[in-house]
Amino acid sequence: MTRNRSLGRRIFVVCNFTCLALVSFLCLMPIIHILAISFSSGASAAAGKVALWPIDFTTAAYDNVFGKPEYLRAFWVSIQRVVLGTSLSMLLMIITAYPLSKDPRQFRLRTFYAWLFVFTILFSGGLIPSYLTVKSLGMIDTLWALILPTAIPVFNVILLLNFYRNLPKELEEASRMDGAGHFTTLWRIYVPLSLPALATTGLLTMVGHWNSWFDGMLYMNHTENYPLQTFLQTVIIKMDFRFIKAENAELMLKLSDRTSRAAQIFVAAFPILIVYPFLQRFFIKGIVMGSVKG
Repeated sequence: MTRNRSLGRRIFVVCNFTCLALVSFLCLMPIIHILAISFSSGASAAAGKVALWPIDFTTAAYDNVFGKPEYLRAFWVSIQRVVLGTSLSMLLMIITAYPLSKDPRQFRLRTFYAWLFVFTILFSGGLIPSYLTVKSLGMIDTLWALILPTAIPVFNVILLLNFYRNLPKELEEASRMDGAGHFTTLWRIYVPLSLPALATTGLLTMVGHWNSWFDGMLYMNHTENYPLQTFLQTVIIKMDFRFIKAENAELMLKLSDRTSRAAQIFVAAFPILIVYPFLQRFFIKGIVMGSVKG
């Protein structure tokens, strides 16, 4: 097939790439600005001199951040929450979406349960009943209070079950003819073919756990149990020099509230920035191509 190399096509490609590059830069600019402030001196940041490049380069803000046991403890709580919460949610989403993806003739109450899950998206019990439920289960001030209330993200379940429904039915029929049961079909066929959907829902779940801060304030009575985002919410809204030792005058001269906040924000965002590129490739991968031969 001859490729279209007309002048109009070339202009369109150039304009397209230019617009995409501009949008990408606008998306990255806030992160670059925060990074530049975190590596700048306190005086330069306070004077508003920092744009997209550090002024009077220094790592004092990061020395301050990684020298805080409170910050590191909150970071560890968030790591535990993301690992346990995402693993549990993925397991529950997989085994929930599989039966809900079946035809009503195979699962007679499928429609009832599907609408029951959708109902929880439209209506909730409210803040006070949720707190009383967590308290009655003895989960206040525990990691499980941050994990179990959101263990089954219904929106992600809907995404996954719709992906299951689009898989070729011949695959399940073939596995049944070979004597496979539901669990074998699910883990040997559906899950491997659902890697793009699992990567998408897994990333959404991971980001949701990592960015959540309000439930930490709601369910935790002691600050040492705060996840990272809750800890940041309590310290970023005010100047945060209470963890700097008085004898470390040199560090205090290099810091300001802006550089300290910027360093904490960037460190908090860094894990997601690292994980996302590795999962992005699954979003566009045609995993079902070639799975059924016509």
